[in-house]
Amino acid sequence: MTRDLLLEIGLEEVPARFVRGAVNQLKDKTVKWLADARIAHGTVNVYATPRRLAVLISDVAEKQTDMNEEAKGPSRKIAQDEQGNWSKAALGFARSQCVEPDQLYFQELAGVEYVYATKSSIGTQTAAVLPEGLLSLITSMSFPKNMRWGSYDFKFVRPIRWIVALFGQDVIPFEITGVQTGKITRGHRFLGEETTVQEPAQYVERLREQHVIADVSEREALIVAQIDQLAKEKGWEIAIKEDLLEEVLFLVEYPNVLFGGFDPTFLNIPQEVLITSMREHQRYFPVFNGTGELQPFFVTVRNGDLKSIELVAKGNEKVLRARLSDAKFFYEEDHKLTIEHALSKLENIVYHEEIGSVADKVRRIRATSDLLSQHLLLDEQTSQDISRSADICKFDLVSQMVYEFPELQGIMGEDYARKAGEQPSVAKAINEHYQPRFAGDLAPSELIGAIVSLADKIDTIVGCFSIGIIPTGSQDPYALRRQAAGIVQIILSHGLKLQLNDLYDASISVHESRGLKRSADDIRKDLSDFFALRVKNVLSEQGVRYDVVDAVMASGFVDLKSTIERAGVIQQLAASDDRSEFKLVVEQFNRVSNLGSKASSTSVNTALFSEAVETELYEKWLQQRPVFKEAIETGDVSKAVHTLSSLKPYIHTYFENVMVMAPDEAIRDNRLSTLAGIAEDLAVVADFSKLVW
Repeated sequence: MTRDLLLEIGLEEVPARFVRGAVNQLKDKTVKWLADARIAHGTVNVYATPRRLAVLISDVAEKQTDMNEEAKGPSRKIAQDEQGNWSKAALGFARSQCVEPDQLYFQELAGVEYVYATKSSIGTQTAAVLPEGLLSLITSMSFPKNMRWGSYDFKFVRPIRWIVALFGQDVIPFEITGVQTGKITRGHRFLGEETTVQEPAQYVERLREQHVIADVSEREALIVAQIDQLAKEKGWEIAIKEDLLEEVLFLVEYPNVLFGGFDPTFLNIPQEVLITSMREHQRYFPVFNGTGELQPFFVTVRNGDLKSIELVAKGNEKVLRARLSDAKFFYEEDHKLTIEHALSKLENIVYHEEIGSVADKVRRIRATSDLLSQHLLLDEQTSQDISRSADICKFDLVSQMVYEFPELQGIMGEDYARKAGEQPSVAKAINEHYQPRFAGDLAPSELIGAIVSLADKIDTIVGCFSIGIIPTGSQDPYALRRQAAGIVQIILSHGLKLQLNDLYDASISVHESRGLKRSADDIRKDLSDFFALRVKNVLSEQGVRYDVVDAVMASGFVDLKSTIERAGVIQQLAASDDRSEFKLVVEQFNRVSNLGSKASSTSVNTALFSEAVETELYEKWLQQRPVFKEAIETGDVSKAVHTLSSLKPYIHTYFENVMVMAPDEAIRDNRLSTLAGIAEDLAVVADFSKLVW
């Protein structure tokens, strides 16, 4: 026999950004609790709106599954003394398994006798364990922010106002903060009423009758379908941004899409300003024409029916008009501010009390950018544009528009710089130097913005590391991991001939002018460890095997392009049809490296060769070495690996005919030196011993 199980937690409105995580947590905890309680069940469905979190489980067993479990304890040697009496260890094991000592028995495992106990438990009725189980499930939930209410010590995401808990048609009795479980749920705050759910299967339809669409997927499909229908009717392109849709989804229980308009004269403001104002402040979807131009309309979602929808639209238009009027005022006022005056204001903005002002940071960005331009041997005009971009890259931070809309930093800088007569490439770099802003964002499209972005990001990381701010665990308040990932992405996307060490040194040398609280060597070591994890993440995201990642990283990773290419080549060889052949090559490589590590030098005396195969291997290596080095220098990793692989038959013959660890010390050292020289070249590509077959 089975019954359906329903748990609904009724709440005051939960912030939209918390709802998805909360309902997923409720599902996970419910599934785990049922498994731990040995209660069989069918499908698990969850429902969520701003005012409720619910889980409905079908076909829940009436009774827990009986348990008959065998547990292994200590060995006989530990479990019994010489007289055959149970030891303290055996008695403790019996107590832990809730059995009497005379119920213990021995079984042999891998030639050793161990004491065992069979623990049996008769399953109890599900209805008997549900009250305590569901209560503990709710009270164990956690949220980014919690509330207390009334005189209760209990904390939850928002105050609990009702609880529906049904097992079939029976109420599961328990209470939280004075709220007793029952069958009564609440509909839409304005359109619905309280309604009784007689059994779990009625839940979704009872709420629908009270103007609540409880199913998240259904609610989302309704919103998207209504927006698409409106776009089709009007000939619009309505931009549905995923994060905005997610937020709107958990702001409404009964969605209806509507549209409004605004004064077309506002379109004289950059459309990024209008879009940001609509999305971030009003949760509106902007409207575009077929060529991507913003139109003087907006789309929003009402939490209610279509009654007086025109009046609602006018109310939204009135609110948006005030928002856009503010934006227009800020935009016009900002044009009165010169770039030079804006830069002087940066002197009064503290970036970090131990690192200096934003103006100090800008000066460091300029100095670091200049060093990177010199290292990359850039032409004079590009270098000048980079310097100018670095000088003014943060000037818009003191603008009223960025103060009101921080997410527009860089975007407004580009607009204001263009209108102030700056070079288009310089203006664009002001915007692009913030990229990539988040995971999945693009790197700067042009070199000028890329160099300034590198300088900005490495300055932030080195500055924090220099005063001991280093991310640990999940703590990363300055988003240093994101900055480092951005650096890796920029170098790779632009194919810059820039090693990470060059970047470290440039920034550290600039920071040294203000004085470092930690030694430069310690900072470099921490930077190396920190970036190693970022490079590993990049390789893993590209599907590179963990052992290939370890092998390649062991040979160094400061040259990002080479690291990625080496990983790709080795991964391909390790997974190719010739995998078995490559495995034999790697075995020979590892043998060379193991013995080569015992050498005290790589100096070889050919006069000490006593076997023809010694000369053959050595001469073949000398012949192939220039080819190998050229391949490495030109970035042809595949050719480099195949060049080394051509030594395989010579290495094999060498080991078949030569005793490396010869009794004669001079001959032994000479042979080890030969192998050490080859091992040095192997180590440039990877530590092949880390490959797993």
